[in-house]
Amino acid sequence: MELVFPWKSVRAKQQPVDPEALLLQRIAQGDRHALADLYARYQRPLFHYVVQLASDQGVAEEILQDTFLAVWKSAGSYQGRSTVRTWLIGIARRQAHNALRRSALPLAGEAELAGVEAPDPEPEAAALAAADREVLAAAMAKLSPVHREILILTFVHGLSYPELAEVLAVPAGTVKSRLSNAKQALRKLLVHHGDTETRRGHGG
Repeated sequence: MELVFPWKSVRAKQQPVDPEALLLQRIAQGDRHALADLYARYQRPLFHYVVQLASDQGVAEEILQDTFLAVWKSAGSYQGRSTVRTWLIGIARRQAHNALRRSALPLAGEAELAGVEAPDPEPEAAALAAADREVLAAAMAKLSPVHREILILTFVHGLSYPELAEVLAVPAGTVKSRLSNAKQALRKLLVHHGDTETRRGHGG
């Protein structure tokens, strides 16, 4: 008769461990090489994100350093309820709020958008797809910080609605409204740019 050990079945059911979650485990144990590895993976995308919030490269660099210092101190608190990427973006956002509050610099006027209803979707998809990259970047720079942030999180970082809700600390319904409003605002800027170029082409 074959003996069946209970832990065999437990091991068989275990899911593969996320290598980035393993990095956080090592960081929590004081492994600086793991922190360097995580930094190498996320330095560029996190800097791109925070510089959009701070609108100042020097401040963004300080925020990035504060973010990884916070990761070093709090890696043990990661419980796997979200992806490591989402967790890191959430930390970066909190550090940006803290830094900009200390500097008395504006971040994003969320209060002014809190009650804005989402427009009917979504004629802006074609305009976004057809936009030239430089024109799109210029239009993004003209958006309010709140709108610019959610578009970057969605299109650059690929966050889902639940991940956006976690990072932004708002309900899912607010995420959908804010994203829809942001895309509509961007579309208006792109359409305006197209109209301006057309008038220039006709000498108007």
